[in-house]
Amino acid sequence: MSESVHAERTGTVKQLVKGNEAVIYGALMGGATHFFGYPITPASEIAHGAAKYFTLSGRHFLQAESEVSVINMLYGAAAAGARVMTASSGPGLSLMAEGLSYIAGAELPCVVVDVQRAGPGLGNIWPEQSDYNITVKGGGHGNYNSIVLAPWSAQEMCDFTYMAFDLADSYRTTVIVLADAYVGQMMEAVEVPRKKLKGERKEWALYGDTESRGNLITSILMDPKLQSDHNWKLQQKYEHMKHECTLWDEKECSDAEVLLVAYGITARICHSAVEELRKKGIRAGLLRPKTLFPYPEHRLEELAKDARLVVSAELAAGQMADDVTRICGPVCRTERLCWLGGVIPSVAEIVEKVETLSKGGGK
Repeated sequence: MSESVHAERTGTVKQLVKGNEAVIYGALMGGATHFFGYPITPASEIAHGAAKYFTLSGRHFLQAESEVSVINMLYGAAAAGARVMTASSGPGLSLMAEGLSYIAGAELPCVVVDVQRAGPGLGNIWPEQSDYNITVKGGGHGNYNSIVLAPWSAQEMCDFTYMAFDLADSYRTTVIVLADAYVGQMMEAVEVPRKKLKGERKEWALYGDTESRGNLITSILMDPKLQSDHNWKLQQKYEHMKHECTLWDEKECSDAEVLLVAYGITARICHSAVEELRKKGIRAGLLRPKTLFPYPEHRLEELAKDARLVVSAELAAGQMADDVTRICGPVCRTERLCWLGGVIPSVAEIVEKVETLSKGGGK
């Protein structure tokens, strides 16, 4: 599924908004009913926007005393059939890790927006993409995955949040919208989806009525056989996700001899770098994963067979690059370009580094 997310739009009205504010519009049109949050830079505008627009729209907003409380509020409201969400950044997501594991075990649909900042520790408020492992590989304890959507624009911040609630309900899973500080803070023209989505009554949820009295929401199964069966059922669900909801975009990949792989703000820079590399006679292409889990492994493997070099570019110390190497390493040469601490590469820098790598030079 390499095509873009096509939400119905007005076709006339565009608003100039930050990516973080676009999240709120996507959430409201996507049928979100409850927002539980705790502000943290560079994601704070999402909580601020929810406090204003959720309440004006007759939805529910509550600021908790900590991110630990936030994630447990999501658990409770999701168990009661609500369409729930929160937004945070790396330090907050670390505090939510245990709750995310409980939510996965209980198979509760939730939406979490993570606007990444530099780490580890408090780090700083500048962008990194170093929450890849904690989101794509699970993050909390146990064997589980969440669907991870990776927007590269304010429009996709809106669109991906919009689609996240239906995905969460369909698979009874957490959907993480994994942005970075640049995408969250940049202002762009955004069209809001026209069709308002709404969740249906969930046969497994706890509504406090006769029909749902026999339902049980739990993540603990004391019998090893029952726990084993439950875990294998979860693994089967994650396999279905890989076949049903993998998303990506491509640029100039049909004849690419040098393939760049990037997501988020880095992909936007690489998009321009591909154009410049083509002008220099290097047949470059870009594969942009729009879902980091499930990852477009099969498409990347296909493209790698025809390339002589695959370069992974990210604002992290090779977290995504490890997956790119695992997928492409058996069939072609792979290299990685990494930036840390909030440093953002220019188009010229990427072009220069890829040129050197293309000629067989060092990292």
